[in-house]
Amino acid sequence: MRNLAALESDRRFGRKLTMVGVHPDGSTLTPEGVAMQSILNLGADVDSRTVMVACSAGSFKPHRIANERNAIQAWLRTVPRGSRLAMESTGSYHELLADVAHQAGLQVFIVNARDLRRYGQGIRRRGKTDRIDAEVIARYIAREHQELHAYVPSTDAQRLLARLIGRRAKLVQAKDSIRQSLRSLPALQSEACRLIGHIDRVIASLDLLMQRTVQQIPAAREAAGHIATIPGIGVLTSTFLGHRFTRLPYATSDAVVAATGLDPRPEDSGQKEGRRRLSKRGPAEARRLLFNCARSAAQRKPWRPYYDAQLAKGLSKTAATVVLARKMLRVAFAVYKHHQPFNPLLIGGGT
Repeated sequence: MRNLAALESDRRFGRKLTMVGVHPDGSTLTPEGVAMQSILNLGADVDSRTVMVACSAGSFKPHRIANERNAIQAWLRTVPRGSRLAMESTGSYHELLADVAHQAGLQVFIVNARDLRRYGQGIRRRGKTDRIDAEVIARYIAREHQELHAYVPSTDAQRLLARLIGRRAKLVQAKDSIRQSLRSLPALQSEACRLIGHIDRVIASLDLLMQRTVQQIPAAREAAGHIATIPGIGVLTSTFLGHRFTRLPYATSDAVVAATGLDPRPEDSGQKEGRRRLSKRGPAEARRLLFNCARSAAQRKPWRPYYDAQLAKGLSKTAATVVLARKMLRVAFAVYKHHQPFNPLLIGGGT
């Protein structure tokens, strides 16, 4: 008897029948097949050489592609336009995939690695492999994309400025570590001083490169110039904030504070009011710069009355400095939004 379940040529059309209910592999989809697909939620685990990609709906098996432009473009031709692609921020390894995917018409998301790790623990993923990470990212973006901001590519100058800021922060951390670790060894103080002096010279060179780079970004240059008129905020912090404000689409000062990690996080339960602590989300360098600015500004006009008012509430000096740093950040954002220099009248109530 003839096997009716077997594939055979269709005599009317001269072609084989296509099985229904089986998702085609992502590497073999034709352009016509892509057009018939719905929007996909994709996750990518990126390293220096390869990208592991997965789909939340299982439209294709997780597979690995080379982290190279041609390979990425070939894979993206199998993905429906408008699909969502998420990945962790991995230094600079993810940038090529993010930029090419954005150009190809995908919604791209760069997700915080700590959030993804906790999300994976929450859904009881006990292992960690490239495939598992890609699947967790795909599942995360499928459920949480409405709460996230889509990726917007940087210009070359913006990307260079961000890297210079990041490298400078690393050098400052290294200098502090060397000073702390060698403090108790008097015999090595001269060598430590020479080493720290060399790091200071490299930092000074980075500062010059940052100033040259920000001049190539008109919006950031204007913003930094206005922010620098705020008493207590110097060239470095104004450059950092000018870059951040013009690079990312912050709608309100509350969003800026939250993105910087200076927002107090409540820990209340029932009748218990827990101690407020900073969320510390976002770049630690932003909090370090703003805290140092506030510590200096607390002893001068026009910030001293505001700082003293926080002390009068019973706050410690550290807590009052943090509140002042948050206030200075809000004023900096107001200066940026209004495209004008600092006005002392902007200093009012609120934190």
